[in-house]
Amino acid sequence: MILLVEEDPLQALVRLSALRKRFPDVNRVATAAEALCLIEQPLVARGLNLVITGDHLPDLEGSVFVAELESRMPSLPVLVLGNSPAVAARYSGSHVRFLAKPIAAEAMLHVAVQMVNWGANKAA
Repeated sequence: MILLVEEDPLQALVRLSALRKRFPDVNRVATAAEALCLIEQPLVARGLNLVITGDHLPDLEGSVFVAELESRMPSLPVLVLGNSPAVAARYSGSHVRFLAKPIAAEAMLHVAVQMVNWGANKAA
């Protein structure tokens, strides 16, 4: 499963549409708090292959959210979509990738496929 954390309904629709071309199981939440609550569910956590999030979330700074994800699920791949390449330095770790906006849906999908495959290879 891929978890998309996106507050903007229009952006969520565009990204979900692109992701579902390749991945049958994509869920969306609007806030970091919703995402963190969701991954507390064992079935969700076991099936989670990738989190895609923005750098600016309505309830939590993106880098804080990614650090919290890392503390709970250290090997979970995370794709961060940010407004500026200058903030990319906030995100580190071999399992975290940063893409600066604007991001074409196909580019996001390409990176998502790479990250899911990377995560699957690490788990094997």
